[in-house]
Amino acid sequence: MRSFSLLWLLPLATAAAQAPQMPSAGSPIPLGGLSRTHRPEPTTAGITVADLMTRAYIIGDDSMQGRETGLIGGVKGTNYIASELKRLGLKPAGENSTFFQTVPFTMHRPDSSSVLRVGERSFQALSDFLLVPRLGLSAFIGGLPYGGSFEGTDVPTVWGGRIGDSGLIDPAAVRGKVVVFGLSRTASVTWQFWRSGENLQRYFGARAVIVDVGAGALPAAGGLRAELLFYNDPTLRALPVLLATSAISSELFGGDVAVIETGRIGRPLSGRFGYLDRPTEAPTRNVVAILPGSDPQLRNEYVAIGAHSDHVGFFPQGPVDHDSIRVFNAVARPRGADDPQPRNVTAAQWQQIHQMLDSIRKLRPTRLDSIMNGADDDGSGTVLALEVAEAYALAKVKPKRSLLFVWHAAEEKGLYGAEFYADHPTVPRDSIVAQINMDQMGRGGPEDVPPGGPNSLVVLGTRRLSRELGAVADEVNQRPDYRFRFDTTFDAPRDPSQGWCRSDHYMYARYSIPVLFFVSAVWYIDYHMVSDEPQYLNYPRMAKVGSYIRDVVGAVANLAHRPALDHPRIDPEAVCQQ
Repeated sequence: MRSFSLLWLLPLATAAAQAPQMPSAGSPIPLGGLSRTHRPEPTTAGITVADLMTRAYIIGDDSMQGRETGLIGGVKGTNYIASELKRLGLKPAGENSTFFQTVPFTMHRPDSSSVLRVGERSFQALSDFLLVPRLGLSAFIGGLPYGGSFEGTDVPTVWGGRIGDSGLIDPAAVRGKVVVFGLSRTASVTWQFWRSGENLQRYFGARAVIVDVGAGALPAAGGLRAELLFYNDPTLRALPVLLATSAISSELFGGDVAVIETGRIGRPLSGRFGYLDRPTEAPTRNVVAILPGSDPQLRNEYVAIGAHSDHVGFFPQGPVDHDSIRVFNAVARPRGADDPQPRNVTAAQWQQIHQMLDSIRKLRPTRLDSIMNGADDDGSGTVLALEVAEAYALAKVKPKRSLLFVWHAAEEKGLYGAEFYADHPTVPRDSIVAQINMDQMGRGGPEDVPPGGPNSLVVLGTRRLSRELGAVADEVNQRPDYRFRFDTTFDAPRDPSQGWCRSDHYMYARYSIPVLFFVSAVWYIDYHMVSDEPQYLNYPRMAKVGSYIRDVVGAVANLAHRPALDHPRIDPEAVCQQ
């Protein structure tokens, strides 16, 4: 699941974060875990613990290298999915009669030779200014449209005021100019300005935007310096934005920028800045397959089943001790990467951490780990989608409608694989009657946060576009084998977790395709950690959830009519609103 982090802006401002609830010292925290390895066995038509373990240990193995978008690990993951689909006899529905649909990505690196000039004085990239790339999210879920390039000679400049203060310059006054802003001394207001795409978007008429971040060194924001994976959308209009030291502002406006009045015209600016692109190490691919329906009329309609096959590769800081990460998170960071690093770990908590780690050390030695396996996120959804495909491929009676399986790439980069497929579907878009999305399907036990109980299931979207589709999910849930307690907390309007906007289903919903989104546990100690490995999945629960989703898919596919839309259509170009 996509983590909505704006880490590359943190040096500019401090955002207030909700402190996680910490267990008291001495409270039992089961860490458990099965064997690190598992011998694969042939899978069957049933959604069984044995089948799930076979698939999860393959997709979550170290050999998959964290299934990173644009790297060989992502290719290994999609190759495994495609090989299973071929074995099961599903119909390829990608490009060129294959199971693959290529999603356009490039490696996007700031050009370190970029230079700006004011009169006879020159300013260099990395030392005097940093290029701000487009935030790594789709524009439809709040991505910010930065990342443009600039080139010009004697371009007029104007002071735009201080971001976060009232009275910023009228956007009409910056057309054709380079507008320079300072930063408010109110950090929280500044943060909200950068976080909202509507603010700087007002200045799209400017040739470029420069943000003066002060007289000291530039912020150590890795995303502003390093090579980035970039979704290559030729329709995207990008705003050229820089972070710069006060030296540039002082040269432009002559003296102390603290007393510059809004609207003041500065000296002209010349030079250029931009990015250098190169191909990714490996292609980024959606995996797409069809199981044709049995009804001569309804087989031209599709129930889409989706999960994302990618994860986040290697831990950026290098190898860390696997068990230490799990123990620390169990005590002080129960939501994994969705919790901020705790600033004040108490002495009692440290005592508990050391006691738990000492107990583990009696069982096994230190294990250095750098691979973010993503066994749950979203290896679990990936294998459940394969299990549903296998169940219907081997069934004697096929569903009336066709089943469209899409394993989306680049969800962790900003839902780009789902965006690309929804924009470029390989079947007519209006023939997709519903989309069922699965993410993080392998957790949900008492040790996870929020615990929810052993029979809860997080559900989103059941009443957002089609009450009838939600009623189907409810009806199947009444069968004796299931009867989950549906947790709809994260589907509430304005819920701060932004679950409705946070996974691949939204890219279908923005085209008014009704969706169901299932999650077994939203947060847990291994979320986006090196410890998200197959031995920590709850396979019996996962088999029950998978069987339920299989039956929901079948119920929707066999409806006499497509699920009725009974809510206003979504503007497909609008930003998602929870």
